[in-house]
Amino acid sequence: MVPRNAFYAQSGGVTAVINATAGALIEAARAHPDRIGKVYAGRNGIIGALTEDLIDTSLEPAENIAALRHTPAGAFGSCRYKLKGLETHRAQYERLIEVFRAHDIGYFFYNGGGDSADTCLKISQLSATMGYPIQAIHVPKTVDNDLPLTDCCPGFGSVAKYVAVSMREAGLDVASMAETSTKVFVLEVMGRHAGWIAAACGLAAEGEGDAPHILLLPEVPFDEAAFLARVRDCVERHGYCAIAVSEGLRNPQGELMAETGARDAFGHAQLGGIGPMIAGLVKNKLDYKYHWAVADYLQRAARHIASRTDLEQAVAVGRAAVELALAGKNAVMASIVRLSDQPYRWEIGEADLHQVANVEKKMPPEFITADGFGITAAARAYLAPLIEGEDYPPYRNGLPQYVRLRNVAVAKKLPPFDL
Repeated sequence: MVPRNAFYAQSGGVTAVINATAGALIEAARAHPDRIGKVYAGRNGIIGALTEDLIDTSLEPAENIAALRHTPAGAFGSCRYKLKGLETHRAQYERLIEVFRAHDIGYFFYNGGGDSADTCLKISQLSATMGYPIQAIHVPKTVDNDLPLTDCCPGFGSVAKYVAVSMREAGLDVASMAETSTKVFVLEVMGRHAGWIAAACGLAAEGEGDAPHILLLPEVPFDEAAFLARVRDCVERHGYCAIAVSEGLRNPQGELMAETGARDAFGHAQLGGIGPMIAGLVKNKLDYKYHWAVADYLQRAARHIASRTDLEQAVAVGRAAVELALAGKNAVMASIVRLSDQPYRWEIGEADLHQVANVEKKMPPEFITADGFGITAAARAYLAPLIEGEDYPPYRNGLPQYVRLRNVAVAKKLPPFDL
């Protein structure tokens, strides 16, 4: 069998461990030169495939690929670009086939979240509809932790660890100032439709009065009166109140409270500002001195405090993607299967992309306390193992050392293509 080349791309918001997945996938492919030729990476995700802007990863030395394990962000660039239906945007699909044929690409690995799973599913259907054989494997990644049919999503555990640590440390800070200054602290975290990240902040509270005292989740419509009453009660009982709020918080009508009116390339509403909005409400209604912070990119880029569990799972799905491809699989996602909570044991499985694409996994009701402001013991049992362990990057001069790949472009063979 003549080995065919592979295409790998990163999609959507990057994470502290997506590069670890990339490195593991490339290393696994290099271990099978009789089956897989070169691994080409798409510069800026699927856009790299459409524009024939490919990176030859075979030109990267082994030590650089290995260093991806401890390097955050997207080594090859990412994008938010969702392929439309084959019927309405056939030219894009024909272009992909042209690029894949020109570079003898027979394996397609797309590393991303729900929209990426949808793109991967559509690519997998190309062989049937357009007569070009290609195996498409989705590699899970999303800090939102909202992919179905996997215990968790690589990238989430490290964000969960970062926000829980941040909440614990900020909580101690505010508590020390509560008698003379700040009474309320608000931390805004990511989470468009699902409150997994905000829920993870709750892991910081292990005893009575510990921060955070209130979690505001997208799954629970915001009740202003109940919220303000809880804030007042917390300040009276503990001297201060620490709040974690998801960017996707919704009002009783189901509307996103922090929607800016803009849309991203996936068609999603652009969100921002729920943290200061909640803090302002506390000031206006209760007249408490406050501070607020937005974790934003810091939470997803924090490789210096990544979860070892998350890192190991990110590496495992990268390797598994190659194994699935070599086994002849198509239109599947490498998944994580939980075997037990204590001790936390897991294994790699596979999920049908027809059941993954365009499906969001939200916080189940049994993970949210009856008042809607906290997490249950069941949620803790699920979340706690995902932030376990540390795997620090190498440091020099007091700072973590990360790798920058050379990302040498592959010579183009086709005419330009307008997106």
